[in-house]
Order: sequence, then structure tokens, then C-alpha cells
Amino acid sequence: MSVSYNGREVLRDISFELCEGEIVALLGPNGAGKTTLIRALNRAVPTVNGEIHLDGKAIKEYSRREIGRQIAVVAQENETKFPVTVLEFVLAGRFVHGGAFGWETDDDIAIARLALRDCDLSGFADRLMNELSGGERQRVVLARALATEANVLLLDEPTANLDLAHQAMMFRLVRGRCRSANASAIVITHDLNMASEFVDRVLLLKDGRVLAIGVPAEVLTAENIDSAFGVKVLLDENPVSRSVRVTTLF
Repeated sequence: MSVSYNGREVLRDISFELCEGEIVALLGPNGAGKTTLIRALNRAVPTVNGEIHLDGKAIKEYSRREIGRQIAVVAQENETKFPVTVLEFVLAGRFVHGGAFGWETDDDIAIARLALRDCDLSGFADRLMNELSGGERQRVVLARALATEANVLLLDEPTANLDLAHQAMMFRLVRGRCRSANASAIVITHDLNMASEFVDRVLLLKDGRVLAIGVPAEVLTAENIDSAFGVKVLLDENPVSRSVRVTTLF
């Protein structure tokens, strides 16, 4: 699969499979094509060759509503500063499940409130989105994605505005959803150590191409990191989790 903007190839020959219950970290330097890949997977941008399949069917054959039922996106924090309440914003994620009139049901409200609780937002339902901090808004966006009950989560730097505790919470929630509901997730992050701890596989991009893909220990090598980011690192093992640990050498 390849994607071009204004005649410039942004992604080239991308090919991988996302399995049920799996979390894949999408890593790479700025401009590598990570966000473009997320948008292509959601059919927000067209491909110039190749096809994207969802459950064995070409994604171009799905309606936008069908895609919304199966794929939820947590974009980089934007367009969330409108004067709507937090509960209204999260309930918007349930629209794809609604009937002809789009009215929310008691089940919709219960699911939305549960998502708010899981994202440490109890008591925020009546707060206005434009009164929240960046980190609070980011958690609301995650809550809306969880409320969709989609089978695929696409998360574009979902921890960018979160403190350390809420970063860990986000990864735990995504991992819990994937394990309990056989959902799958692709997470763009710049935190190599968080990726090493929480994901099943890593897809490393450079200049719009796949530089490496595999389990974290296979991909997060000194050679790959230097090639992708141009930095030297020290690699060792987390003494508790036994995951690979990355320390940048300055």
C-alpha cells in the first residue's frame, strides 16, 4: 500500500497484518508517515496502489458508518475545544450505533459513563470541553473511542498531553480492551520504553517505508534506532518486566 500527497509519495510499499487482541506500536521520527498511515487505515486518505482489508473485505467497500462501528480513532489533540459537555462529546461516539433518529439510549449513556470512569473522568460529565486542560481533553477523546466499542483502535500520540500516571492508565485501558474483547490497536508514540512494556509488536517507519517490524526486542536495537532517529542508545533489560529498555546517550 502506498499513499501520495500532491504528487509526493508519503508512504511506500507498506504491508502488515493486525491480528485480534494485538497491540502494535507505530514508531518513527517526525515526518516518517505515521499519522498518514493511521489516516489511510481509517480511509481518511486514499491509497494510490494496494488495498486495505478489514475482516477480509476491502475497506473501500464499507460505508463511513460501518467503518465508524469497527474503527475508532484517537487523533492528536485537536477540535475538542467546543462548548459541549464531556458527556455529549463521548456520546457522539455512540452515534454509529444509533437508529434512524440518532437518539441515545439508556445503554448508550451507561456505556459513555463507564468509559468516563475508566479514563479517570468521574464527575466530569457536565464539564464543558473548552474548559478542560489539554490532558483532560485527551482522556475524554480516549473515552469516546472506548465508548464506540470498536474492534480496532487507532491512536495517534494519545499520551502527548498526559502525565506519567495517565500515560500508564491509557496503555492499561487499551491493553485491557484488546485482551477482553479481542480488539486490536495501533498506537503512535515517541516513548520507546512505554512501547516496549505494553505492546506486542513494533512497526518502525523511516521515510515512509517499513524499516523493521517484529516484537519489541527484535525492532528496538541500537542499529535500528540509530538508523531511524540518528541517535546512539544504550540498551539493557528492565529488571522487573524483562523488557528491553532504551537510554539515549547524549
